[in-house]
Amino acid sequence: MRSDIRNIAIIAHVDHGKTTLVDALLKQSHVFRDNQQVGELIMDMNELERERGITILAKNTAISYQDVKINIIDTPGHADFSGEVERVLNMADGCLLVVDAVDGPMPQTRFVLLQAVQKGLKPIVVINKIDRPFARPKEVADLVQDLFLELATDPEQLDFPILYASAKSGYALAHLEDEPKSMVPLLDAILEYIPAPKGDPNGGFQLLVAALDYDSHLGQIAVGRIARGKVATGDQVARIERSGEITYHKVTRIYVFEGLARWEVTLAEAGEIIAIAGLERAAISDTIAAYEDPEALPAIDIGEPTVQMTFGVNTSPFAGRDGKYITSRQLRERLMRELQTNVSLRVQDTESPEVFLVSGRGELHLAILIETIRREGSEIEVSRPEAIIKIVDGQKMEPYEQLIMDVPEDTIGLLTENLASRLAKMTDMHSEGNGRVRLEFRLPTRGLIGFRSFFLKATHGDGVMNSVFTGYEPLRGDLKKTRTGVMVAAETGGAVAYGLANAQERGMTFVEPGTAVYEGMLVGMHARDNDMVVNVCREKKLTNIRSSTSDIAVKLTPAQLFSLEDALDFVTDDEVLEVTPKSLRMRKRVLSSDERYRLGRDKARAAS
Repeated sequence: MRSDIRNIAIIAHVDHGKTTLVDALLKQSHVFRDNQQVGELIMDMNELERERGITILAKNTAISYQDVKINIIDTPGHADFSGEVERVLNMADGCLLVVDAVDGPMPQTRFVLLQAVQKGLKPIVVINKIDRPFARPKEVADLVQDLFLELATDPEQLDFPILYASAKSGYALAHLEDEPKSMVPLLDAILEYIPAPKGDPNGGFQLLVAALDYDSHLGQIAVGRIARGKVATGDQVARIERSGEITYHKVTRIYVFEGLARWEVTLAEAGEIIAIAGLERAAISDTIAAYEDPEALPAIDIGEPTVQMTFGVNTSPFAGRDGKYITSRQLRERLMRELQTNVSLRVQDTESPEVFLVSGRGELHLAILIETIRREGSEIEVSRPEAIIKIVDGQKMEPYEQLIMDVPEDTIGLLTENLASRLAKMTDMHSEGNGRVRLEFRLPTRGLIGFRSFFLKATHGDGVMNSVFTGYEPLRGDLKKTRTGVMVAAETGGAVAYGLANAQERGMTFVEPGTAVYEGMLVGMHARDNDMVVNVCREKKLTNIRSSTSDIAVKLTPAQLFSLEDALDFVTDDEVLEVTPKSLRMRKRVLSSDERYRLGRDKARAAS
């Protein structure tokens, strides 16, 4: 046992302040120069993380306090990225469970705490954001204790300290009546309550790969905690795959974490979290072991995906205009590369060599993958996400989720009516006492797909919704159709104001004047159920007669523009979303209106 190291994971529900808490610990540990401008959310270095304000990838850092090195693992809080939590908790001996002083325990709080309890991690509870209006730290502390009583499997897990903090203001308190000063009370609690890592430094070397990185000079880098023994630069080691196959490699570099940097060392011992280079094709859950008599560690158990969609090569008339990577070989290589680090993802071949079935933990999980691939220069077309249905003992089973919403009181009727059509059942409702109410529902995952866009419109952006997977239940009921018919472009060209004005007499349009469109592309929506073919490229015919008002510009209603998630929610089974580095275009799978008519007629005849 090494008394000079502590390994902790910071876990919480989304937006409860994990990354801000890491910021405060880094700043008060003097990792940065006094005059260094580091900003906020220091650990969220990914561009998408900063844009969306969420942590997507688990990351390692380390600080020193009273001659003890504290390795910190910052984890995502969103349920769609819970695979990131599952794969890194094995590196920790304890955890900081961060809970918002207003929201209290939320669905993902239960999930991450259950993961920590099952792995036997020693917890410290941090009630964060105690300086927020309507903060209720004492009540939240009671709710957290109730949650521990429900989930704990060992009486020792009920013996945990509770601290109160404002990570944004940079202080933690052992007791609410203490004077706010710094994060020292939290650092003291880590040294006192988090156990030192165990592991025989003289045994055979063992390390379970929990994360992967890549360096253009060193190649693939594996990250994990040394469970036993020691390793030195130049050592010969064995890599044991999940299948049991063993390959042998030479360790070329060893790094330890300090602040935001990695420092090269020549020797590392049991209990330390390290990054190791020289292991070609290492995968998460592989065991790196001693060259002689290698022993495998238990593999990381990752939950199954619940949502799937197809990724295919872009087949639109505009294919190849924006992107660098447009072939099925390039798409397959990119998806296979993603599998190496994205442990919750699954990729399967389909009957078509140009289309792949991709499964993940939720809509956001897959949307982040699409956005990442898009920004790298790829062009793809994707289908609407759908829930994964399993057959168990001859019965169809579907994933269910718990949905919690914090919304204004005047939106209750609109939301409950919509959720009723999605097979949702209300399980709880209580007023927050400030004009807001918390609603809880249970519903199938297929009912939740597409709800986020409606929720944002219904609450005018003034609501918060979160959901977490609860398990599989028998498939029952059909969802009511909520989308009306669409307007489909009749020909290829540039949208003009005159054509769009005619289309807006029938409904809402999705494109602005000057936008390039093609036959089969969705350009608007109208109130009826049928699809309508419109010509938004149609220009006003010229005449020899001019009136005093003939040159006045056509006034248009602003087009409704879609984000990536909105577009994924909007398309139906006979449509796909074309995604390029510069554009998002919703389109019919069959572009020709004549061909769509023939297919619809043949289908109707077959049904009769």
